[in-house]
Amino acid sequence: MTLKLAIFDVDGTLVDSQGDIVASMTAAFELSSHPAPPRDAILRLVGRALELSVATLAPRDGAEVQAAMVQRYKDTYASLRQSGGNGSSPYPGIHDMLERLARIDPLLLGIATGKSRRGLTALLGSLDWDVRFVTTQVGDDYPSKPHPAMLQACLSETGVDAQDAVMIGDTTFDMDMARAAGIPFIGVSWGYHPARQLTDAVAVVDTAEALEQTILTTLGDLA
Repeated sequence: MTLKLAIFDVDGTLVDSQGDIVASMTAAFELSSHPAPPRDAILRLVGRALELSVATLAPRDGAEVQAAMVQRYKDTYASLRQSGGNGSSPYPGIHDMLERLARIDPLLLGIATGKSRRGLTALLGSLDWDVRFVTTQVGDDYPSKPHPAMLQACLSETGVDAQDAVMIGDTTFDMDMARAAGIPFIGVSWGYHPARQLTDAVAVVDTAEALEQTILTTLGDLA
């Protein structure tokens, strides 16, 4: 039996966390000499390392201010999460889809996300998804997407070949990371980058049901 691996991005793919993301970045910009950028500008950078996102959004602030902004973002995000937050809820159909996929014996589930380990652990625990994923790679430990290191770690930990894996995400960062790792990419249309930008995807899907079927079709024989 050949093991297969479906690797998921988190923010914008499994959960809609834009409320907490925008609120946290807005709080971070209270330390900047410039006003917070608009929502769309913030969401376009979701998936990259937080340090890179802050540097991109606040290029005229020095390294010391940027570091303080990163910490303010993390503290605000954690506080929002503990208080219920404004977002981070699964997209329609995602929870049931993951339950069905988890019951397929040759199929393993993984995560490759720019979230911190602390943030991912808290999210998975709050959704009772702790046991769903056998490999979880986070932004704390690797270069930012689209560097393929996180996907390479997923393959290494599970012993699955790239040809037997698929990456699912909502951004061009996810798409480019998958291409760099030699892994097929499935795009979702409900995330933070326009679907028309996901040009290298084997498919771009509009629903969790379509995503489930496309994962199974892309990975082939799961008997």
